[in-house]
Amino acid sequence: MDELTLPALAGLLPALAPSCGPVRLVAVDGHAGSGKTTLAARLAAALDGAPVVHTDDLATHEQPFGWTRRLSGQVLDPLRAGRAARHEVYDWTAHAFRGEREIPAAPVVLLEGVGAGRAELRPLLALVLWLEVGPATARERGLRRDGPLLAPFWTGWSRAEDAHFAADPTRPFADLLVRQTDDADGYRAAAAPGGRAARALPAAGDHRE
Repeated sequence: MDELTLPALAGLLPALAPSCGPVRLVAVDGHAGSGKTTLAARLAAALDGAPVVHTDDLATHEQPFGWTRRLSGQVLDPLRAGRAARHEVYDWTAHAFRGEREIPAAPVVLLEGVGAGRAELRPLLALVLWLEVGPATARERGLRRDGPLLAPFWTGWSRAEDAHFAADPTRPFADLLVRQTDDADGYRAAAAPGGRAARALPAAGDHRE
């Protein structure tokens, strides 16, 4: 499979087989600071406003990676039943859940965040995207974005992230590896070694650019 531009990738997602009830649940994973939120937003826009679930809305200071049960109960179970989901949103400043967000059972729903492609969720994922940005580069970007006041938080987060990926890595199980480019599209996606892209994206040849 040739590399896909972002518009071509977005065009292929609705053709995937449903994976979570009627929904095609697509994970956007990578290191913190790698640009997952931006990629998910770009894909959502290209899909005419596809819903995006941010794992940061379900994580907490005490459990940065302990959000699977919350995601399953509040989001995945309703989507599997073909119903709109409604999940709590964590306020990282107030250290508490405040407010809710509704996620319709749309044809494509994007799940964005560190660990979105974890093993426990893969049976419900139509596709796993991994952003090809190394941890050091990603953390440098994150620190530059968040400023020096959050440096202690990043230190603790980095340790938790390293421990998570050591125990439950996503990249070896990704279907597509996505790299950032300097052109107008901003991204290119290529099949990952051993990934499902060859069979999950049977029409890839029709979307090459």
